[in-house]
Amino acid sequence: MEAALQHQPETQRQQLAELLRSGRLQPIRRMLHALHPAEIAHLLESLPPTERKLIWSLVESEVRGDVLVLLAQSVRADLTGDMQADDFRAAAEYMDTDDLADLIQELPDRVTQQILTAMSEQDRERLESVLAYGEDTAGGLMNTDTVTVRADVTLDVVFRYLRLRGELPDHTDSLFVVNRYEKFLGTLPLAILLTSDPDKTVAEVMPSEIVSIPVDTPATDVAQLFEIHDLISAAVIDSDGKLLGRITIDDIVDLIRDEAEHNLLSHAGLNEEDDVFAPVWKSTRRRALWLGINLLTALLAAWVIGNFQATLERVVALAVLMPIVASMGGIAGTQTLTLMIRGIALDQIGAENTRWLLYKEISVGLLNGIIWSAIVAGITILWFGNLQIGGIIAAALIINLICASLAGVAIPIALQKLSIDPALAGGVILTTITDVIGFLTFLGLATLLLR
Repeated sequence: MEAALQHQPETQRQQLAELLRSGRLQPIRRMLHALHPAEIAHLLESLPPTERKLIWSLVESEVRGDVLVLLAQSVRADLTGDMQADDFRAAAEYMDTDDLADLIQELPDRVTQQILTAMSEQDRERLESVLAYGEDTAGGLMNTDTVTVRADVTLDVVFRYLRLRGELPDHTDSLFVVNRYEKFLGTLPLAILLTSDPDKTVAEVMPSEIVSIPVDTPATDVAQLFEIHDLISAAVIDSDGKLLGRITIDDIVDLIRDEAEHNLLSHAGLNEEDDVFAPVWKSTRRRALWLGINLLTALLAAWVIGNFQATLERVVALAVLMPIVASMGGIAGTQTLTLMIRGIALDQIGAENTRWLLYKEISVGLLNGIIWSAIVAGITILWFGNLQIGGIIAAALIINLICASLAGVAIPIALQKLSIDPALAGGVILTTITDVIGFLTFLGLATLLLR
């Protein structure tokens, strides 16, 4: 079963490609009807723009909303750009409040206003309550569709209420217990409800531990709370403890996926708006800026090398060995930088432990420098038969690895204080530092000692 699931997306793409080549649209409609919204989203992300829009036109309106929120930002923007206001209104009818809030912030004001006007007063108030909070906060993640009960009623009454209600919101593992003023008192897990004496009251069986999330909590902190407490859903409250909504595990999975995608793309100077199937000119324009920045850093390193042209002409072996120093420093610094960015993202690093981390990483850089400088020096001596060059590259390696470790700690902390994403800018700055220091140290020592 596992192997079949792993190959299913590839099989779906192949089937879809064959149907598109044959121009048979009706089988495509049937295929899309049988797929889960997540599978449709994956297919759309795997298609070039022209075919993507054709397939999108065949997706049923009642699942379009669910598909849109699952798409990558670049693909969603490509599809929504051609949609009419009526299409948005039809899709919005079937969307959860939190998902609609995420989508509506990307739409033109005119379309947003038309969607709000078409909604019922109750749904509009729910949506506006979510839109009032930042996208990256608990309020922006929450869904207002909750099931609440009072603490003083019996479980039998709760059972009858649920049967009368008929259905529960998705990912409901607990009911929320509130008082008459809607103040959050705790949860009633469905497992306890099903296995307890129906004559007991909610207050008698509900857990004593109360886990709730303030509405202004940052989204990354919300994800950590879900991980720590192993939650499926959690209540969102205001400053007075009043229940506003809930966050469910599917929202957290989406958040983690988006964060991972952001970090991965940031290392290459890309963002969520970059689409692998985007037109050539659009992709060229988006990537040009980052290439230009890298060119400037490369020119700086080249300028450093140019200052030692006479030394390089005199001792050709230096040109052969020079990339080793820069490469080793770059790898060592990247290792430290990656760990620091991860620690910052997980809120593990603060002023109280930065100094310890700095000393630790410098020590690691020193020890690795000693170990690998001895190995590289030995290879150099055997290769070129020159003891001095072996000593020079050993010293340069130790210095560069220490500086790389220092930079790997300092860069993300400094960027964070400047409100710059370390994942986006850290790599370029680190590469520049390790290249410049590596070349400067190696060629500088060679100029001083090889006379």
